[in-house]
Amino acid sequence: MDINKNTLVSDIVADNYKTATIFKNHNIDFCCNGNRTIIEVSAEKKLDWEFLLSEILMTVTDTSNREDYQNWELDFMTDYIYQNHHTYVEKQIPEIQLYLNKICKVHGDKHPELLEIQSLFNESAGDLTKHMKKEELILFPFIKKIALAKKTQTTLTTPPFGSIKNPIHMMHDEHDDEGERFRKIAALSNNYTPPKDACNSYKVAFALLKDFEEDLHKHIHLENNILFKRAIETEQTLNNK
Repeated sequence: MDINKNTLVSDIVADNYKTATIFKNHNIDFCCNGNRTIIEVSAEKKLDWEFLLSEILMTVTDTSNREDYQNWELDFMTDYIYQNHHTYVEKQIPEIQLYLNKICKVHGDKHPELLEIQSLFNESAGDLTKHMKKEELILFPFIKKIALAKKTQTTLTTPPFGSIKNPIHMMHDEHDDEGERFRKIAALSNNYTPPKDACNSYKVAFALLKDFEEDLHKHIHLENNILFKRAIETEQTLNNK
């Protein structure tokens, strides 16, 4: 991939997920707001775009431990996202809620921001659960139909929702909502930094929240910037035959 100052952040991370660490370190959103160029995000963050570009180029030249997501089959990627990200979210939600309930009771008076963090996370838990079910029951099965039609060179049946662009547009909006919620949680928690008076449960809660956000970033990136884009392109190709 030819990377320059006008390359989109989302395309860079889609081509090589190892570059996500660079954008995280500079607090640059690569999943929900990745449709910006290197020079645009550099100006926004008051960074030297040439320095940022050099960091990226150094990383992409290291080909060790690189997952080639772009060449995965669509049906395989839907299974991967379900098994590695949907199941993670389902498992972590009750554990994080347990810790947040505990520290809100003990530390909520002195640290009222915990109550807002708890409220935001509970909203996220409810919305994410519904969001993932829509993907699992509606969107992912149709993406698998697209993959099968491509492999077998058969006609793709038009679904009740018309083009796959329609549910994907809804998923994008919901991803944006989650990105905004976790930006608020990160700000309220001082980027998941426990205060000096934090007990072990407090520290564990913040560590779990940080891990959850990082997994969510990768989860959304794989869907927005790779799976969804390729599904739309493949559907268009099949329908134009």
